[in-house]
Amino acid sequence: MLRPLVIAHHLIFTVYGRWLPNDPRGSSSHEIRNTLLEDLGELHVGRKLVQPDGQVIREFYRQADKRLARPAIDLDADDRSLVAESFAEAIEAEHFTCWACAVMDDHVHLVMRKHKYKAEEMIGLLEETSRSRLREADKRREDHPVWGGPGWMVFLDHPDAVRRTIAYADRDPIQCGGRRSAGPSSNPTTTGLSTGATAPTPPMPEGSARSEDTRKVSCRSRLRA
Repeated sequence: MLRPLVIAHHLIFTVYGRWLPNDPRGSSSHEIRNTLLEDLGELHVGRKLVQPDGQVIREFYRQADKRLARPAIDLDADDRSLVAESFAEAIEAEHFTCWACAVMDDHVHLVMRKHKYKAEEMIGLLEETSRSRLREADKRREDHPVWGGPGWMVFLDHPDAVRRTIAYADRDPIQCGGRRSAGPSSNPTTTGLSTGATAPTPPMPEGSARSEDTRKVSCRSRLRA
């Protein structure tokens, strides 16, 4: 039996100290490496169907912050703009195709077309360029981690899966309580500052449907601040 052909990647990575393995909402982690965090809650792989209320989450992180080696620093509005700009430059330099991106205060989503770089290499490059940008702007100290690790990858093998993931990335800031984000959007009607036009739809596998929802977008073309 032939294995499905991967056509895109959903890349997710978090700010240092956020979305910990035993986060009350569930996570994509399969182990708790920091033993100091073990008694804060059980590991639940995947997002829980019934989500805890905000008070439970805030209390979890109040306790977790006391046990981290460094303080957790969320991305503020300036940070998010710097991160988005660094993503845009890396995407342009490496000739990546980014169909959607959302940079929130504690995590990032990107929907990327398959490339010669592996998914984990894309994450490593984007983390490194954004980390350098924040440090160059004196927004982070050299000895303070910016990101929480290598992140997670979801491999997408059908145009419908790509479209669903683009829609998820576009609405995630709303699901996260309306926190502001900076990044590109595949939907030109999304509220934000448009500084450029979208490029044509990239080719999909032969025999698949095309959609206006999957246009190539530069991170610089859609900045939500």
